Parts: sequence; C-alpha cells; structure tokens
Amino acid sequence: MIETIKFIAGILILLGAFLFLASTFGVIRLPDVYTRNHAASKSTTLGVISILIGTCIYFYAQHGHFNSRLILAIFFILLTAPVAGHLISRAAYNTNVKLWKNSGEDDLEKARMAKEKE
Repeated sequence: MIETIKFIAGILILLGAFLFLASTFGVIRLPDVYTRNHAASKSTTLGVISILIGTCIYFYAQHGHFNSRLILAIFFILLTAPVAGHLISRAAYNTNVKLWKNSGEDDLEKARMAKEKE
C-alpha cells in the first residue's frame, strides 16, 4: 500500500515538473505579453500545486507526518497566482501594450467603448 501511495506522489511531482516545462515553452514560444502571461500563471500554478500535493502525500505516507503548512501554501498559491497574472495583464493593457496581430477579440476595448457611450 505504501508503495502505491509513493507511486502516486511521484506521478504528481512529475506532473508538476511537466507543467513547469510546458509553462517554460509557453513563455518562450507564445507571441505576445498576454498569452505568455497566461501560460506562465496558469500552468505554473497547477505545477506548484501538483508538486506540493505530491510532497504532502509522500511525507504523510513515508513518515506519518502531515504538514498543514503545505496545504496552506497550496491555498495561498491558488488564491494569489491567477489574480497576479490577471493584474499583470491588465497593467500591460492599460499601458498600451499591443495585442498579437492575430488576436481574435479585444473584450477590454469593447467594454471601454460601451462605458464611454454611457
């Protein structure tokens, strides 16, 4: 049973490492600030959470030690990282950083135009 739990913890940690790798490729390969920020914030958040859950499971199964600080860290990362990514993108938009030329929609511009009409 312990070996199965260790295997699951290992899978979660490897999944987190894979998500970090995907995030890195996204930051390098995507065309503009907004898509890079999206790749960096979403997949990095999931990667960190996956690694912390895997670590928590491993130490609980191996040593019988439950670390509540890991759960608290997961909660705060889940709460703050997407908000920070959103605020960074909003700051870039408000400082007139251009969208990628093939971007489909500009919802903030539509909202700005609707607000000006009111």
